Amino acid sequence: MNGGKGMEKGERVAAWADGRLGVYSQVRAKARKAFPDHWSFMLGEICLYSFIIIIVTGVYLTLYFHPSMNQVEYTGSYAPLRGQLVSEAFNSTMHISFDVRGGLLIRQAHHWAALVFVGAMLVHMMRVFFTGAFRKPREINWVFGFLLLVLGMFAGLTGYDLPDDLLSGTGLMVVHGTILSIPIVGTYISMFLFGGEFPGNDLVARFNTIHVLLIPALMVALLVAHLILVLRHRHTQYPGPGRTNKNVVGVPLKVRVVKSAGYFSLVSGVIFVMAAVAQINPVWAYGPYRADQVSAGSQPDWYMGVADGLLRVMPGWEIALWGHTLALDNLIPLSVGLGLFLAMGAYPFIEAWVTDDDRDQHILDRPRNRPVRTGLGVAWLSFYLVATIGAANDIIAIRLHISFESVTWAVRIALFVVPVLAYVVASRIALALQRQDRDKVLHGRETGIVKRLPHGEFVEVHEPLSQERLHALTRHEQYQPIPAGPENGSRLSQRLRVRLSRGFYGEDAQIPKPTEQEYKEITGKH
Repeated sequence: MNGGKGMEKGERVAAWADGRLGVYSQVRAKARKAFPDHWSFMLGEICLYSFIIIIVTGVYLTLYFHPSMNQVEYTGSYAPLRGQLVSEAFNSTMHISFDVRGGLLIRQAHHWAALVFVGAMLVHMMRVFFTGAFRKPREINWVFGFLLLVLGMFAGLTGYDLPDDLLSGTGLMVVHGTILSIPIVGTYISMFLFGGEFPGNDLVARFNTIHVLLIPALMVALLVAHLILVLRHRHTQYPGPGRTNKNVVGVPLKVRVVKSAGYFSLVSGVIFVMAAVAQINPVWAYGPYRADQVSAGSQPDWYMGVADGLLRVMPGWEIALWGHTLALDNLIPLSVGLGLFLAMGAYPFIEAWVTDDDRDQHILDRPRNRPVRTGLGVAWLSFYLVATIGAANDIIAIRLHISFESVTWAVRIALFVVPVLAYVVASRIALALQRQDRDKVLHGRETGIVKRLPHGEFVEVHEPLSQERLHALTRHEQYQPIPAGPENGSRLSQRLRVRLSRGFYGEDAQIPKPTEQEYKEITGKH
């Protein structure tokens, strides 16, 4: 032991910290890990980098924002509103936009980063869904990602309402009506949230606490847990030569860090360029919120369009039970939207139950090899898209010069028809691609060269696939349906499991991949 003699000052500090925290030894152990290098994995990094931008810009905005609904006279730089009574929240938002150096850029970057974060989260989760990256042991990580998506949506909703402008106030009226439709507890939730009758006097202060403290704290905790589980379970990888459930083929950590640093700079630059050239949420054009006014053509941010669209196209149904009125025109859309996202969060557990596979899975699926899962995912997205279109039914009617009722009825019908068609088309395309892969494995790749045989027949020359390509087309495992029998038919849940298993992996749900014997017989290789 030399007691640190001969070591530089920085080395002694690092040695002291490592002896008490063990950071260096942990980092050195993780540095030997390999990380798969595929463009789709960058989607998760976009989520992380945009979240960092949200936090940094949010801290800057917090220094100037006053979360109060007290009325003051506006005396700022925007001449059309001078002399009007506005809330302190609206006044400070105008101050940030017009009088704080760089304030409008930071405010718009904050808003654009929030939109990018939610969009990247949704696309990232769809990548995870279609490739089966949620399977054991990553079900909990899927739940964490799902909760991050939901929290991101609510963070956007609460932040959207902070400026107390006419557009956000119109959205709050919709939220208020939806909350009131909840049986028994709806009125209590509304009184607690708004601090009294709508719009109350404490809404901005309460939303500010939720937006600035509660939701970010929960998101940071989930994000840290998500990253810890990623390191714990190691990264998934696409099928290829040498890739198994027991190894990872990729680049070293130091290479990954350098690439990630450059990608962070790129994402940051794109978001700030968007903030500089594309105007978003111009509160000065809407004016301060007044309960007796509604902003014409009001639209929520895209990720809340599904909720607004369901509310807009729902008929005005009400029923009276035991002296109480149930507002079905709000309650049913709320229940459908909640069920849509709960189905998304619970899907990994449903598929695991149907598949009855308890093994760890680190190799990703090709979407074509899971036609039912692919069809369900496309159907979910199509329902989301149609509902979002419904949120713009008034704008569509005006721009296309058609009746508002026609657009509303078209969306109502499409909500039932389009998801079914999307499922059928997506699953059939996946099956067709499986047939194409089977044909390629057995007969090779079409070269486009036509050859005439001695007896006059014209045939196209096929080129045998490489071993790497053959591995990619035949690596996937095809599950067999759970057989019906006494052990699987005694209870309703077991009978349901058998039926679902047959629907997921029956004869009509997948094309049998070529066996080794078929390959040898057709190609003549032994």
